[in-house]
Amino acid sequence: MGTLVGPVLSAFTTSKNRPLFPSPTASLPSSKPHLTTSRKIHHHEINTSRFGNFLHLKPESKPGCLDSDLPWFNPSDRPCFDVIIIGTGPGGLRLAEQVSQYGIKVCCVDPSPLSFWPNNYGVWVDEFESLGLVECLDKIWPMTCVYIDDHKTKYLDRPYGRVSRKILKTKLLENCVSNSVKFHKAKVWQVKHEEFESTIQCDDGSELKASLIVDASGFSSSFVEYDKPRNYGYQIAHGILAEVDSHPFDLDKMVLMDWRDSHLGNEPYLRVNNSKLATFLYAMPFDSNLIFLEETSLVSRPVLSYSEIKRRMEARLRHLGIRVRRVIEDEKCLIPMGGPLPRIPQNVMAIGGISGVVHPSTGYMVARTMALAPLVAEAIAECLGSTRMIRGRPLYHKVWNGLWPIERRLSREFCCFGMETLLKLDLVGTRNFFEAFFDLDPYYWHGFLSSRLSLHELASFSLSLFGHASNSSRLDIMSKCPVPLVRMLGNLALQVI
Repeated sequence: MGTLVGPVLSAFTTSKNRPLFPSPTASLPSSKPHLTTSRKIHHHEINTSRFGNFLHLKPESKPGCLDSDLPWFNPSDRPCFDVIIIGTGPGGLRLAEQVSQYGIKVCCVDPSPLSFWPNNYGVWVDEFESLGLVECLDKIWPMTCVYIDDHKTKYLDRPYGRVSRKILKTKLLENCVSNSVKFHKAKVWQVKHEEFESTIQCDDGSELKASLIVDASGFSSSFVEYDKPRNYGYQIAHGILAEVDSHPFDLDKMVLMDWRDSHLGNEPYLRVNNSKLATFLYAMPFDSNLIFLEETSLVSRPVLSYSEIKRRMEARLRHLGIRVRRVIEDEKCLIPMGGPLPRIPQNVMAIGGISGVVHPSTGYMVARTMALAPLVAEAIAECLGSTRMIRGRPLYHKVWNGLWPIERRLSREFCCFGMETLLKLDLVGTRNFFEAFFDLDPYYWHGFLSSRLSLHELASFSLSLFGHASNSSRLDIMSKCPVPLVRMLGNLALQVI
């Protein structure tokens, strides 16, 4: 679920009146984004595979880079900034864009600032509309659907979109450049702190100083500290953007979840394992021959293996009669979910995955990070803006609490309880849960998936969900969830204290 149209972006021009960034839609028409790719691949020899067996096909698309210039940091210049952001993923660039709007001096440090992001991002269209980013979607499906089992399907009247990684990154980079953000191509090795200033040391020997260091480098970072064991649940998925002979899905509906297991009828070992720890298919049909398919484990602890995910996906595609002719892209996705928040406050600020903003029950992060970055930027500007210079401990306290005010921390605890509940459900329990979940008033399930509900609304959401659940589902929740419930109540009490 961590997988994700519009008019051409205005080109940012340099003093030489040439585009700094080539038009991101030059090879990606907004109406049918992947048809150009699909047409081109027919000029080559077609490698057909037996039904469902896509594992021997190599992805044809290699990770690339944007062909553009950036204002690079010159080591001979004074290496002092207000804010240094480690990483140029969606979270890092969005925060750099927002902070630099206040005239704050920002430098982004990354080993490859112009590289394409590796994973697909899927979002609810209304989320990106509210952020003014809807033009960064290269495909929109008017409806989504959830296959509960072979006999029950939920049709959701909420449009879903896939983010164009090229358009979004180009837009964010253009805005950063126009706001005088500098870039440095290097890997950060170490961060050192003094009372009012921090220094990063890079693998190229350079040192840069700033009043605030922000880590946006992802889950594997070692710069952000935790006080508690990081007892994550894990979402794992394997996805392919594929050219196929055909597929059975409606082109106007994105498949959010397909919990059917009839494809495992002749796979007793896989079926038994799936009944205990289920996976679902997430599918984005672009046209009758081009589709993104992703087999996903919503959350597990310990993590399900990639080999198991692939075997289940192979069996599913074979059962659906989907013959994969080409794998254009493949994607391996591992998302830590839940667990404790970083220590608040601390000298290094964080944004993106390492900051704890991943939805603990769904794995969604991109839209939420895009929405939270302006709030963090505002807190930074209140301390480092032109009229004030608040640094050190007061700065760290302000920015961390801008990202994680007490209300948001309490809501996250509730969502972590949701994750712990899902961890205890087998396939039947999971189906019952989502059947009740998508029967709720759309205000509740929209708000839960988009992290918009207040703590009071989350309480109402829980009562409504329990009321919509079947008797067997209620029994499941009451018998399997007392321990997570007690843990959540204890954590809520600690947060309030």
